[in-house]
Amino acid sequence: MLEAANSVDPLSLLEMVSRSTPVAKGVLLLLLVFSVVSWAIILTKFFIFRRARKEDLMFLQIFSKSDSLTNIYNFCKELKFSPIARVFLAGYHELYVYKEIGRSRSKSLQGRPLNLNSKDLKGVSLALTKSINHEIEKLGHRLEFLATTGSTTPFIGLFGTVWGIMHAFRLIGMKGSASIGGVAPGIAEALIATAAGLVAAIPAVVFFNYLNSRIQGFHHRLEDFSGDFVFMVEKDFMNSSSDAVPMEEL
Repeated sequence: MLEAANSVDPLSLLEMVSRSTPVAKGVLLLLLVFSVVSWAIILTKFFIFRRARKEDLMFLQIFSKSDSLTNIYNFCKELKFSPIARVFLAGYHELYVYKEIGRSRSKSLQGRPLNLNSKDLKGVSLALTKSINHEIEKLGHRLEFLATTGSTTPFIGLFGTVWGIMHAFRLIGMKGSASIGGVAPGIAEALIATAAGLVAAIPAVVFFNYLNSRIQGFHHRLEDFSGDFVFMVEKDFMNSSSDAVPMEEL
């Protein structure tokens, strides 16, 4: 009889799942959904961040070499993923608004160049700040799901384990047997839920932190560009500059 007992093959993972209770199966299905959605978000963000970084570098090269904001504006239309390009467009559009306002006042200027004042510069800076906040919000969109996955799936798995252990002990009470052979399969089935919860949670937490660090990098670069853009506007379009570029040339 001992040889017969030893010859019994252990249950595979799929067999243990198939023998689990409906509640345990529901828990595993829920954890699978969390895991699949998390990986979809992770892979999508990897693609977006990679394209965004590549296009940011392309834009900065053009921005540093070009002397015409209009040429840079036209180039930005080809960049679909660059946050810096979209921040530039926000600043450019704000400059264009002040250009149109200046044209409406051209009669009172008596032919003098249309230049920005300090209030206009503050408006440009505010437009850049709003655009930066919008871009950071877009980059971080749906990352909260990774945080939710990392914080909740271990507890969901633990719930499945507790429920499975309760079910296993209930069966032991009904059979009146507490041998290892009678207890072990039920405990093993119950522990699958905890393992599944950790499998879903660990990648979510790791990539949540990694992607957030990437977003911080984007944020710093956007702030740096905003400062450069404001400095350029102040230098080239402010009245206080003796060699200011007239806004008609924007």
